[in-house]
Amino acid sequence: MLNIVLLEPEIPANTGNIGRTCCATGTRLHLIEPMGFQINDKMLKRAGLDYWHNLDVTVYDCLADFFEQNPDAVSSMFMATTKAKKNYSEVSYPKNAYIMFGKESAGIPEKILVDYEKTAIRIPMNEKIRSLNLSNAVAIVLYEALRQNQFFSMQTEGNLHYLHWKE
Repeated sequence: MLNIVLLEPEIPANTGNIGRTCCATGTRLHLIEPMGFQINDKMLKRAGLDYWHNLDVTVYDCLADFFEQNPDAVSSMFMATTKAKKNYSEVSYPKNAYIMFGKESAGIPEKILVDYEKTAIRIPMNEKIRSLNLSNAVAIVLYEALRQNQFFSMQTEGNLHYLHWKE
């Protein structure tokens, strides 16, 4: 199972959107305090719609608490940052990968990134743009990791509701 880790998220709507994406993909969500909102924030629930109760989510007091409870994360951690040298599609994501994203205003601190140079990843973008919206960035990287793992057991085909596809 893939894991999305949000370090000190600040915007409840982004976290709600990420939670909904995690529900849709069977991905675990890890939230590391301090957060810029309460888990019961109405904007968080609104963005996550009625899926929030199905979300596999854990909240941690701090980064040390997260690593203490998830010791396997150290060896399978990818750091999503605009400061990385590697493109997110140039790495191989194991089935149990942890993908960390920093807070919206500052990203992941460099004192953390420096230990993950080989697994620091970035999404290519125009040099005039500082960063993408956090929930969009999570979706982009998560779906690449899912694609590399053949989407696990996700539904990969759909059907029309009222009509039938022509053969």
